[in-house]
Amino acid sequence: MPLPSLLHLTLPHWLRDYLASQPSHWPSDEQRMQLVLELTRRNIEAGDGPFAAAVFDAQGRLLGAGVNQVTRQQQSLAHAEVLALAMAEQHLGDYQLTRVGAQLVSSAEPCSMCLGALHWAGISSLLYAASDADVRAIGFDEGDKPAHWANQLRERGIQVRGGLAAQQARQLLHSYRQQGGPLYNGSHKDNAPRD
Repeated sequence: MPLPSLLHLTLPHWLRDYLASQPSHWPSDEQRMQLVLELTRRNIEAGDGPFAAAVFDAQGRLLGAGVNQVTRQQQSLAHAEVLALAMAEQHLGDYQLTRVGAQLVSSAEPCSMCLGALHWAGISSLLYAASDADVRAIGFDEGDKPAHWANQLRERGIQVRGGLAAQQARQLLHSYRQQGGPLYNGSHKDNAPRD
């Protein structure tokens, strides 16, 4: 059987439809985070992972959004942050988001894969809600990251702010867990939901 020559990732139709009904500019961090948490809630309702992310330019214009599609797409790289960054890059026609002062807003602290992706995409700032510990508390394995990852990003000129609307994000994570959402970890250990 030959290997595929096309990588195909799609975002859900509901995301496109919902974003079409929303404003194009989001002036405050709080408003941006509320958008991302609403996308998270809707993604859980759709039966997908409890994560969402969006990319905004320095003026607050929405450039891209993503929701976790790992299980639906059967692609381990289909994390919300990666999809949001890819959408923003496609929207701008540029793999470097540096020139627009891009901010990545995420429902949770980035996992090890997404941490690398945000660096390579050239974002200027990162804003997240739930912590790594919050995500691990429901059973996800976020991979290994340097202990001082946030300081290392700051040293590269990337602003990092965590914990905005963290309680709301934790509630969404626990809602996902209570509904029996799958834990899709990249290890050989049992990935079945735990009590």
